[in-house]
Amino acid sequence: MSRHLPQHPNLEYLKKQAKGSLRDMRRRNPAFKLADAQHAIAREYGFSNWPKLKAHVESLQTNPFVGVWTANLSKSKRHSDSPFHSATLHVDVVGDTVTITDVVVDTSGREERHKNTLRSDGKEHPSEYGGYLLVARWLSSHALEAVVKKNGEVEGRVTYEVSADSATLTILAGDRVIVCDRQ
Repeated sequence: MSRHLPQHPNLEYLKKQAKGSLRDMRRRNPAFKLADAQHAIAREYGFSNWPKLKAHVESLQTNPFVGVWTANLSKSKRHSDSPFHSATLHVDVVGDTVTITDVVVDTSGREERHKNTLRSDGKEHPSEYGGYLLVARWLSSHALEAVVKKNGEVEGRVTYEVSADSATLTILAGDRVIVCDRQ
């Protein structure tokens, strides 16, 4: 029976799965190689071989923002009013809709979840949090800007930028800089 790939499969996760399988396989036969484990993982997901699985996953990764990101606190400059212990962002892009679901753990260990939906069409849209309007637009294929307005006045501006190698996401909001690493 085949396993189903998640909606947004992650090649790094699949590689880790293959390495874990290799450890198990080598307990039975030390001659097994990584290619054997990769082939087994590909077959579990219904692909005839690893290169076909890899090509399929890479073809789905069209937008560099899509994926899971973890805040790198040593590279970030957090605001003194909201020092957090950790943050994970799940970013999904479908058409002009960007959905960012974040899980933030504050310094006391309390976890908060937020979901922000941005329509990246350059038009004003009501915020899910009431009383605010959001205007989002793509600055480039690797940069997104969101402007928050209230009563016609700009309340804040956030820029999300993915590095050229798609390994880091930098979020600029006022004097805050949050650097996230791709998971």
